[in-house]
Amino acid sequence: MTAALRRLDPPSLSQRLRAAPAPTRPLMLDVIAHACRRFPLLGQSERTGRIMRLIDAEAWVDAALALVEFELPMWQARRIVYDEGEWHCALSRERELPDWLDAAVEARHADLALALLSAFIEVRALAAETPRPSVPSVPDSLYEPLACDNFS
Repeated sequence: MTAALRRLDPPSLSQRLRAAPAPTRPLMLDVIAHACRRFPLLGQSERTGRIMRLIDAEAWVDAALALVEFELPMWQARRIVYDEGEWHCALSRERELPDWLDAAVEARHADLALALLSAFIEVRALAAETPRPSVPSVPDSLYEPLACDNFS
């Protein structure tokens, strides 16, 4: 198990989010402590202060959306739907692609904020599982050969 996976501990945090009936301040702070990388590094910046004020005001959905925006700047909410007593939330990197082409991360819960946080945790777990080389790879060739026959 990698250090990132040990730090995140996605199964127990995901299970706690699924089991929670509603968001609470301790649960939100636990998500920040275990799943956020940028938040602790910035200390008391304007953006972290805003998220903490939203948590203090119990504006759970706004706090969850601000946390996703802050921690996952390349990801956006693609779909938020309420169906049969549950909120279905999908986060995506390519929101403009058709559904069948997009690799969105989806989560569901009876509470909207917990559905958003569950999707956030799933993205974090996915990122922790994806191996990344220390050196970026370079394509083998910088061009592709084309047929250049002259049929005139």
